[in-house]
Amino acid sequence: MLKKQDMNKRDQIGFYSLEDLVPKEHLLRDIDKYVDFDFIYKLVQDKYDESNGRPSIDPVLLIKLPLIQYLYGIKSMRQTIKEVEVNMAYRWFLGLDIKDSVPHFSTFGKNYSRRFKGADIFEQIFYGILAQCIEAHLIDTTEVFIDGTHVKAHANNKKYESKEVTEDTLFYVSSLQKEVEIDREKRLKKPLKKRKESENQTKFKKISKTDDESGWFHKGEHKQVFAYATQVACDRNGWVLGYTTHPGNHHDSRTFIDIYTKLQSHFTLYKLVMDAGYKTPGIAHLLFQNNLTPVFPYKRPMTKKVFFKKYDYVYDEYFDQYICPNMKVLKYTTTNRDGYREYKSSPADCSRCPLIADCTESKEKRKQIQRHLWEEDMERCEDIRHSLGMKEIYNNRKQTIERLFGTAKEFHGLRYTNLVGKEKMHMKIGLTFACLNIKKLAKMLKLRDLEGSIFLPIFKINDGIQKNKPITLIE
Repeated sequence: MLKKQDMNKRDQIGFYSLEDLVPKEHLLRDIDKYVDFDFIYKLVQDKYDESNGRPSIDPVLLIKLPLIQYLYGIKSMRQTIKEVEVNMAYRWFLGLDIKDSVPHFSTFGKNYSRRFKGADIFEQIFYGILAQCIEAHLIDTTEVFIDGTHVKAHANNKKYESKEVTEDTLFYVSSLQKEVEIDREKRLKKPLKKRKESENQTKFKKISKTDDESGWFHKGEHKQVFAYATQVACDRNGWVLGYTTHPGNHHDSRTFIDIYTKLQSHFTLYKLVMDAGYKTPGIAHLLFQNNLTPVFPYKRPMTKKVFFKKYDYVYDEYFDQYICPNMKVLKYTTTNRDGYREYKSSPADCSRCPLIADCTESKEKRKQIQRHLWEEDMERCEDIRHSLGMKEIYNNRKQTIERLFGTAKEFHGLRYTNLVGKEKMHMKIGLTFACLNIKKLAKMLKLRDLEGSIFLPIFKINDGIQKNKPITLIE
């Protein structure tokens, strides 16, 4: 039987409360019940003048507006305000009545530029939410996963200029140079001349005219775009522990030190699980110095496919030399300023070697192999990789850090940004990952209430949780 909808109900008058219009199982109800936002008042207290001016908009309401935007992947604040005007659940979450006027879409932007710009308020909000996760005993830092992802910048790819810029100094350069000097002195080599500031490594890079703080990103078959890179750390259960923001043309091995420093200041770490982009002597040496266990994957040698790999040459530790597949010796010659010991063969041996076509194409008929001063740390990483259970730990990346990136990009608008500048991008990334923690915290605490005393064993307290360092919300 065909039924026709009665459209006269539009004009019907009824008595309803806002509480009745929000579904009982709505996500925002769980967030409002289990997540405490009152700590925001203390964070922004010094940003407001108590003696002058008219009453401000509630700062919690002000922060909840972008949280709604990133929680539901709304593309802009203008569109968010339009959604709040017609969505009863959003109004209920913000504490607005049906007849209350919604703040103008420029309100948050004006407050950001006048009050919050240049401060770390949004990062403090992220850690304030994370502190509640720790209090609920949901964080487990025995295994921490670190990885980076790129976010397309709000920049025109055709509007740029090429500039010569000085590359940032790597975090381990000073300690490495000291070891180079010691190694050369032991081997009776002359000290290396110190580089002048004008001799620092420089490169020509594309600088966007739209957003000069972004970086030109190109990797493999990826589309070439201006982008930002973010380093993110999470625990074994997928809780975001920290994040940093960088231009898109900075490599993971260069930006690692920032996220590592933040993690060290907040947590007691045990195992760090990272992909091959972080597998460098500098990072391995740093982690072993701090008694941490790095879990890296296999990294393919960078030599050409037709040539012998470095592992085909046997290192003789006693005589400090390499032995090639033809049983000839490569002797030590020098230690360069990059921290590599150089071992070279004899041209007389290579010129009549039947394997030279598979060894080198040097015009001097001479094979050279480099061994880093911290090569033993890299060998320890390989021993750990082959240890029992490490492969399973590394494979958990796809259901922890990689799942976070997929969720954030697909459902929370982190695939690209319409904000310009590194500081605003840092705010967007922080609030996005705060939303992921908020959503998960509300769901897990609700599940805990439903389960009662019987709770999932994966979230039981362990030694790593009890040793977590307290998170400082206010400096």
